[in-house]
Amino acid sequence: MDNIAKITFCGGAGSVTGSNFLFEADGKKILIDCGLTQGTKLADDINWSPFTYDPSKVDFLFISHAHIDHLGRIPKLVAEGFKGHIYSTHPTKALAGPMLEDTMVILSKNREFDLAKIYNEENINSALRSWQGFDYHYKVRITDNLYAIMLNAGHILGSAMIMFVYNGKKILFTGDLGNSPSPLLPDTEVVDDIDYLIMESVYGDRNHESRNERRKFLEEAIEDNHKRKGTLIIPTFSLERSQELLFELNALVEGNRIPVMPIFLDSPLAIRLTEVFKQYKDYFNESAQKAMTHDKHLFDFPGLHSTLKTEESKMIANVPNPKVVIAGSGMSAGGRIVHHERHYLPDPNNTLLLTGYQAVGTPGRLIQEGAKMVKISGAYVDVRAHVVTIYGYSGHKDSDGLLSFVENTKETLQKVFVVMGEPKSAMFLVQKLRDNLGLDAYAPEQDDVISLIC
Repeated sequence: MDNIAKITFCGGAGSVTGSNFLFEADGKKILIDCGLTQGTKLADDINWSPFTYDPSKVDFLFISHAHIDHLGRIPKLVAEGFKGHIYSTHPTKALAGPMLEDTMVILSKNREFDLAKIYNEENINSALRSWQGFDYHYKVRITDNLYAIMLNAGHILGSAMIMFVYNGKKILFTGDLGNSPSPLLPDTEVVDDIDYLIMESVYGDRNHESRNERRKFLEEAIEDNHKRKGTLIIPTFSLERSQELLFELNALVEGNRIPVMPIFLDSPLAIRLTEVFKQYKDYFNESAQKAMTHDKHLFDFPGLHSTLKTEESKMIANVPNPKVVIAGSGMSAGGRIVHHERHYLPDPNNTLLLTGYQAVGTPGRLIQEGAKMVKISGAYVDVRAHVVTIYGYSGHKDSDGLLSFVENTKETLQKVFVVMGEPKSAMFLVQKLRDNLGLDAYAPEQDDVISLIC
């Protein structure tokens, strides 16, 4: 039937990571995201097992944003026969290359799955050649009866909600929804006439601090560490979170809110991505654009050192306290942060500051939950340092924010599918949507297939 669309939940159902949805309409097979599953012990098995669909039969791939849990399996998709078009916003395309290349370097060390055959320059370059960037609100025509529009999700630079319009019916895949207001980005775009909604639920059962509170907590963590003459280490995601923290630190230093001290951005990927951010300042919110107009060195303030080379990173240990070290990865599962954690976590004068979501099974999650000893890079490390979490810097909407987003379009919604959250979080949001808004909402399971009347 020409008026039936179909969605298969190939990844991201019952899980925060591994976003991967197959949308079929008007004879076309369209993927939304193709991301890596992160955090769980089964992640490798999930990531490198065959797709549940034939990649060679997929016509289009839409990428919501450049986080690796939304685009990290693209080389595998290409390796298994995908020859279709890839669509995203312009910034997402610009960020995708560095993100995939960095992941390739990390995965090349995985001998068990012989990932060099999958995750290689040839497959990455093949994907980038077929990749086209668009502006927000550009109508991407797929068939006479089907088109797509990307709306601003406010999550990271270039992040998009992907709305398909089929026979006049609007089907919206939210991707990740930003925690508005963001220090750098515009608020999530308001939608008010959606028929079917596939939405994230990372923080479906929790609320964040306000923007003013999060900056105050950051200031307090830095000052407290300074008084103890310790090292403040911040595991952070190279994409967006690092740039947001630099923006906030710039304001605190320039406003004389914190003492000038050595602050190290110890992430080659974050340094590289920050250069991309400078190219797309038109995508920033109004206040951030104004700040960049008046302060050409927004990402370069007194005390900041970008340590690109390994030798520079190793020298940080020789710099006298107090100091701040920002490094990836955000969940302490790899990257340069693990070396700093092994060195600094045993000292009670130091502080570990967590500013983002910590997936189940990651060292970051274990530390956040109070573990006094964790295994980092094969070695057990005592956790005696202060551990502080600031939820307000999350790039995701909290429970109230998600409810408010849906409320704007509740009058037209026929059904809501809650995905990309831990089961507890997803089910909490499902119940909240049912009880507070009277909506038909449920949390699909992995590989569920649903039909939509359009």
